[in-house]
Amino acid sequence: MNGAEPVPKPAEPARGRRRSIVFWRRRRDAPLVSVLRLAGIIGRAGPVRTGSVTLANMERAIDRAFAPRRLAAVALAVNSPGGSPVQSALIARRIRARADERGVPVLAFAEDVAASGGYWLACAGDEIFADENSIVGSIGVIAAGFGFVEAIARHGVERRVHTAGARKGMLDPFRPEDPGEVERLRAVQRDMHESFIAHVRQRRGRRLKGADETLFSGEFWSGRQAIALGLVDGLGDLRGVLRDRFGERVRIRPVAVRRGLRRRLGLGPAGGEIDAGALGAELLAALDEWAMWKRYGL
Repeated sequence: MNGAEPVPKPAEPARGRRRSIVFWRRRRDAPLVSVLRLAGIIGRAGPVRTGSVTLANMERAIDRAFAPRRLAAVALAVNSPGGSPVQSALIARRIRARADERGVPVLAFAEDVAASGGYWLACAGDEIFADENSIVGSIGVIAAGFGFVEAIARHGVERRVHTAGARKGMLDPFRPEDPGEVERLRAVQRDMHESFIAHVRQRRGRRLKGADETLFSGEFWSGRQAIALGLVDGLGDLRGVLRDRFGERVRIRPVAVRRGLRRRLGLGPAGGEIDAGALGAELLAALDEWAMWKRYGL
């Protein structure tokens, strides 16, 4: 009326945009759980075996799993029949170090198999869950190989070995076994077994049930049987347990293990080619890996 122009009202954000902002905020505030997959044989990889689990392969993924600021937990998806005790110990130690630094719980989930070194890794979790049909345990140490004495004799092959050191050629598969060398190997295995037992005792504590002769015999059990022995805390799958623990809005974030292009293509270490002379040994190692899975019916 007085000639002044009306002041325009500020534009309201579109309803869809407002909803998306609210959804984003709710999503951001939802609990976050990183998922670290530990799958395969534990130990050195090669041109045939490219998916082995080692600290060198896993350390960056472990660091990324514990990196987010708002982190409710880290979940370990374990599917391994075992392998190197050294790599098992190194990986588990790194996981526990990062968990202690961040002060976040670690939940381990056994898939098909968490046996031998796979169970060593599962024990890095504060709690362990399994499917009722998972294979769990096998707390022991094994060494396996082949004997070729009769094979090379049958084909007229002469074995020539020259060593400096009386035991440098011990356990050579191309000559008969020596009882003294076998006993020396068993002494080393006993020492490793004690280390494995100490790790399980330290991580599982009073939850363990049953006699030592049963728990640490190298025997393995189903997930349901493992609960009765205190090797596992409960039955359940990763997604179901995380939703029960942290709510339906929990954010489950898988952490990828990044390997170089040459390793992904099976071309061996960067800058090198497959050694044709070592290919036979790699094929035998692949058969050994196959046998490790078949031991558990897989």
